[in-house]
Amino acid sequence: MTSRTPIRDRDRDRDRGRHHNRRAARPAVLAVLAAAAVLLSGCSASDGGHDRSSGTAQEGGRGSRGGNPAPAPAQGAPGTADRADGKAQGEDDGRRTEAPPADYLSTFALDVDTASWGYARRTLADGNLPDPRTVRPEEFVNSFRHHYRQPDGNGFSVTVDGARTDAADWSLMRVGLATRADLGHDRRPPAALTFVVDISGSMAEPGRLDLVRKSLDLMTDRLRGDDSVAVVAFSGEAQTRLPMTRLDGNRKRVHEVVDRLRPTDSTNVEAGVTRGYDIAVEGRRAGATNRVVLLSDALANTGTTSADALLERIDGARRDHGITLFGVGVGSDYNDAFMERLVDKGDGHTVYVSDEEEARRVFCDELPAQVELRARDAKAQVSFDPRNVERFRLIGYDNRRVADDSFRDDSVDGGEVGPGHTVTALYAVRLRPGASGHVATATVRWLDPDGRSPHEESGRVEASALTGASWEQAAPRFQVTVAAAYLASSLRERGGGWEAVPGAVGLGRLSEITARLAERTEDPEVRQLSEAVRDARRLLS
Repeated sequence: MTSRTPIRDRDRDRDRGRHHNRRAARPAVLAVLAAAAVLLSGCSASDGGHDRSSGTAQEGGRGSRGGNPAPAPAQGAPGTADRADGKAQGEDDGRRTEAPPADYLSTFALDVDTASWGYARRTLADGNLPDPRTVRPEEFVNSFRHHYRQPDGNGFSVTVDGARTDAADWSLMRVGLATRADLGHDRRPPAALTFVVDISGSMAEPGRLDLVRKSLDLMTDRLRGDDSVAVVAFSGEAQTRLPMTRLDGNRKRVHEVVDRLRPTDSTNVEAGVTRGYDIAVEGRRAGATNRVVLLSDALANTGTTSADALLERIDGARRDHGITLFGVGVGSDYNDAFMERLVDKGDGHTVYVSDEEEARRVFCDELPAQVELRARDAKAQVSFDPRNVERFRLIGYDNRRVADDSFRDDSVDGGEVGPGHTVTALYAVRLRPGASGHVATATVRWLDPDGRSPHEESGRVEASALTGASWEQAAPRFQVTVAAAYLASSLRERGGGWEAVPGAVGLGRLSEITARLAERTEDPEVRQLSEAVRDARRLLS
């Protein structure tokens, strides 16, 4: 593939001490499901994170841990580190020509969203190529199980491993972070969930409002009796269909409200979100998990159609009342950037669902981890050793970058991570000739969800882990990580302005690799990856 100028964030390079830009808008509808899923009884969480380690591209390994973590290594000597910072989606095409920053630190807020992958897979299956601006490589990578070792207690394990590529002197390094799985359906705090449901005309398309109704019915049956729900419906206006109501003895009433949801006319997201937060604040329960869940295709066409007018309201409810926002995206056409910005400001997450089977998987496996929290304002910082590293590049996380000197500034917003979550960051690393010994140390810092006390955990990797086997001979889950990143690279760099990931193989070869991985892992999600690669190959040929 032809190498192109990397997408970068010009504003951040001019002012690296500013508060980092968080995600642009994403499919809002799926985030809602996320809040619901955690509440489902009888559903098990997704594979949790597993490993704080140094090692080769294998599942497992060990790392360092201490009660009083040492500071992350200071900024190294000037070099030619290549950190492809990216422009927040929806601002412009993100191109820049400035020289990369001369340091050996990489700092970013954690991100557990998966909506970009879900929507890209749906678009490819429908015979279309996704808009390159909606392709976020970190969300492709984070959509698959990685089998990192879970930590013994609250907080994170850290895995650092790698493998070489076929590109001269380039290797791929994986940083894997994982939290412990949840404590079980009966041990979590009660939930107070306000569902804000888009019933505009665009939601009449099959796979939108009908899927939302089925999902809400499923969730209502699985929530506990001490949980509470409210329902707000919006089109041209917003209506409270159900005030905050305890489920014990009222499930039939909730089902009746959900079943009466029918599509009408225009889409006034502003009215829906504003009313939803009003209801959530009024019905807020102390000691409970208070969430607004937005289910929509985000195709706003009346009221305020810019996310900016809603951000202050969402941010105020988050700060003053601890109410966060989850977005659940549906539909073959939706405003990814608009929804992502809303959910980002609400300290929430987004997911995307396209069919009933996927909705069940999201509710039972993925979304339970998005109601409870293991960590607040979580950030990661990777320190590269300038003696062994010539260049490096973080793949994705373009609008999650944080100024390096803000890593331990706990007033700077990070990511919120729930139980059983894994977060993966993939780096392309160019080693110096004859490199040996220490290559990088990865440190994650987070705040305890209750007391907000800070904690850190670290892991490191040696050059031998990055120069041994090729990524195609590495452990299967490492290969899945790389294959997802290479697919995202193919879809994103075709629009120009984004540099292909070093060592990327053609889609023909990638199709062979992913087909083999699907058969070897017997994982339906890996099979979906294989199908998406096949579809992309056909459309790009």
